[in-house]
Amino acid sequence: MTKVVFIGAGSVVFTQGLLADLFGLDLGQLHIALHDIDPERLDTAAAAASYLAQDRPVQITTHLERRAALADADFVINIVQVGMNAATRIDFEIPARYGIRQTIGDTLGVGGVFRALRTFPVLRGLANDIADVCPDAWLLNYTNPMVMNVWYLKALGVRNVVGLCHSVYWTMQGLSELVGVPYDDVTYLAGGVNHQSWVLRFERGAENLYDRLDEAIAADPELRRRVRVDMYRRLGFYPTETSEHSSEYVPWYLGHASEVDRLRLPIGAYLEIVAENLASYEQTRSALKAGEPVVVESTMEYAPQIIHSIVTGTPRTVYGNLPNTGLISNLQAGAVVEVPCLVDASGVQPTSIGALPAQCAALNRSYLNVAELAVQAAIEQDPRAIRQAVMVDPATAAALPVEQIWELCNDLVVAHHNYLDPSLRAALR
Repeated sequence: MTKVVFIGAGSVVFTQGLLADLFGLDLGQLHIALHDIDPERLDTAAAAASYLAQDRPVQITTHLERRAALADADFVINIVQVGMNAATRIDFEIPARYGIRQTIGDTLGVGGVFRALRTFPVLRGLANDIADVCPDAWLLNYTNPMVMNVWYLKALGVRNVVGLCHSVYWTMQGLSELVGVPYDDVTYLAGGVNHQSWVLRFERGAENLYDRLDEAIAADPELRRRVRVDMYRRLGFYPTETSEHSSEYVPWYLGHASEVDRLRLPIGAYLEIVAENLASYEQTRSALKAGEPVVVESTMEYAPQIIHSIVTGTPRTVYGNLPNTGLISNLQAGAVVEVPCLVDASGVQPTSIGALPAQCAALNRSYLNVAELAVQAAIEQDPRAIRQAVMVDPATAAALPVEQIWELCNDLVVAHHNYLDPSLRAALR
């Protein structure tokens, strides 16, 4: 029997999508262990899992205690969100008082750094439990900020960990539709860092589909009012995340009201997503209690595919986030990078893709500088490194003088103190 543990299973909508994909694969007998610290959400997740399992050979257990859930696990799927909606709102509201505009705030910048700092103590406990009760398990991490979290987990010595994100897959789906070529006919290569990878090749046979993309952009002026298209036109390679995400990792857009307007950037967009997720959870919870049908669509996420490939030996290629052991030659060694990976019975095996175009690598290095300092803050318990991470963040540095960056960090440290390691809670002058 294969045991799959969900950490943060109370993220019910995402959990049930992953479960639907898992149950649709031929995996034999499954033990699904659901863990969450919120009893009500855990009960809802269990009800959803039972509904989806139907007559399949699936054992479902629920656990408020993480260590019990992890015992003898084969795979651990991490989807925790520390602090939930209230902490996310703080990440937007306090920076907004300083004039900082954010759209998503979960990967880089002030929002990304403090989301990481809230998450690291939970990851440390998770890493310790895995080492004790399931050291050979594969940890499949979905929790953002992806690069910072996987980097931290590797620093803690977690052996089998890979970060998973759907951005490359859905970017290529969207580009294929835009150029009028079926996705199944397209070949592509992407690489970089999570939420800022680059489409390095985009082809159908011998045809360079970038030529078709250029034609589509030239024919539709509205396409040029999107950040990722603007970046592609100037850099020559298409970024693999949405315009909302992409705008936050560079200094050119969010600090300028004219660019926010020109490129139709929705400030605070993630707060709307949070509200929609909460509404979806309540709808699912009500439907399950009433015995009404719950519609769950396939997610096409990588975790179920990885589990199937490792269990059955079926080879697949997915995109994963792993330490840079020569995978991208012009990015920092040891940093977490996003590259194609072969998955089979041997596990997740990343592919070396060589050097990125210089302009793409330059932006990735700026991104990784922030991540490295945030991880250093936690590893070395150094509160100054928190401020330094935000100081070198491109979008924040473009918007605020350094004294205000420190004041902003002091305010956020106080606001999030319950989630931070004690040595990182001090305000600094």
